[in-house]
Amino acid sequence: MTEDWAAVARAISERMNDLGLRQRELAERSHVSQAIVRELQHRTVERRRSARTLEALSLALEWHPGHLAAVLAGRKPLSPGETGDTTMDEVLARLTAIEGRLEEITRRLDGMADRVTPVVSNAAQGRPR
Repeated sequence: MTEDWAAVARAISERMNDLGLRQRELAERSHVSQAIVRELQHRTVERRRSARTLEALSLALEWHPGHLAAVLAGRKPLSPGETGDTTMDEVLARLTAIEGRLEEITRRLDGMADRVTPVVSNAAQGRPR
């Protein structure tokens, strides 16, 4: 398997730019030394990095934990929330859709309750609507 450290460097640089991060900020977020961030970003030292380092940087860059490892291996990175298991990802997508629909239903019910409460209150006090 060939490792594409240039792709990792590009991915890190582009994402840092997208998020408006500096090396020091990425180092603080990831708990990876700024020297290692610099080495990876600018490819000044060519050496193998631990999976933990790549995972910490991926998370700090708001990516899936395996994002940079996938880039390194030339694979398509997973999106946050994806597991790589198509069945599980489908279940999670459906649950997310259900959650969204429940939030919509809750908002509608709250709106109905807001309109009904004054009517019920007036009726209980013997006043017309």
